[in-house]
Amino acid sequence: MKFLPLVWRNLMRRKLRTFFTFMSIFIAFLLFGVLMAIRAAFSMGVEIAGADRLMMIHKVSLIQLLPRSYMERIRGVDGVTDVSHANWFGGYYQDPGNFIANMAVDPESWLRLYPEFELPEDQKKAWIGNRMGAIVGIDTARKFGWKVGDRVPLISPIYRKPDNSPWDFTIDGIYDSPVKGTDKTQFFFHWEYVNQALQGTPFADHVGWYVIRVADPASSDKLAGRIDALFANSSAETKTATEKAFIQSFASQVGDIGGIMMAIAALVMFFILFVTGNAMAQSIRERTSELGVLKTLGFTDGRILGLVLTESALLAGFGGAAGLAAAWAITSQGDPTGGFLPAFYFPVRDLILGGVLVAVLAFAAGALPAFQASRLQITTALRRA
Repeated sequence: MKFLPLVWRNLMRRKLRTFFTFMSIFIAFLLFGVLMAIRAAFSMGVEIAGADRLMMIHKVSLIQLLPRSYMERIRGVDGVTDVSHANWFGGYYQDPGNFIANMAVDPESWLRLYPEFELPEDQKKAWIGNRMGAIVGIDTARKFGWKVGDRVPLISPIYRKPDNSPWDFTIDGIYDSPVKGTDKTQFFFHWEYVNQALQGTPFADHVGWYVIRVADPASSDKLAGRIDALFANSSAETKTATEKAFIQSFASQVGDIGGIMMAIAALVMFFILFVTGNAMAQSIRERTSELGVLKTLGFTDGRILGLVLTESALLAGFGGAAGLAAAWAITSQGDPTGGFLPAFYFPVRDLILGGVLVAVLAFAAGALPAFQASRLQITTALRRA
């Protein structure tokens, strides 16, 4: 600790260089944090997907519908403990730019299958008892200023009323979740309400997909095969997989965003290592004669090594910590895109990884200059004075 003033004076010897090196490290780790938040947003749902939940869709495509009559047959399969269903509604609020994720579901079974969606008991009862009722995630409610009791019209380009009027819903509840990464932007309403209005159309008595809870997650794959066999050779064959596999498959349709983010982050870390190492090496070259004087005064090779590594650690540590803190503060504000990245946050594991990278940068950037400084001969150093 008594040599910290000496280390600080060395850092302040070239203030402009130290400032730009600090800012380079700061921006690199700020970018790292934001990239990890984007990666987490695009893999949203994969990590929190229920291990005991299966998803069943039409064998041909997700946009192909399944008969509602399948529900009771699925419920009768040994190993199935609960089942629900949903339809992607694709509605928007007032203007096509106000798109929200909205689905027609069976309220009671949907809330049983997804206990991470939490809302007060009175709101839950109100929604279940009101066919025109809906619940909305707290993030979307804040975005539009909705509150319980508000009437909300949605226009769906997929499901149109016979008179082409909007679908009217009453906000009966606003859900939240203590589980990090849960999508709190969704809008759920009664499937029966929509289905009744669509009688006489091809959409009537059909659902988009089923969500199935299994008794033993270890046997999910076998159970999925048995369920699909139940509807083999029917007019609507099925494809069943674990919820995690389904979400991963859906996310992969837009590309390996997680891999791209990691590649960019790795490239940034490589360049910042080069920049910081070069700055440290240049600083040591400028102080060769001073290092010779220090050795003359009795500083050992180990102490010289420690001084240079401490200098590197302070520069990388303060810059990296400031960058990670700024990234945490920015991502804590939530989705900056207005709905495109609903689960925008800096995962704790990636924050810890960032701390490890700061430590690695501090050592790697200063290791070679510190070793060269410690091995410097007194006569050689003084001759360069």
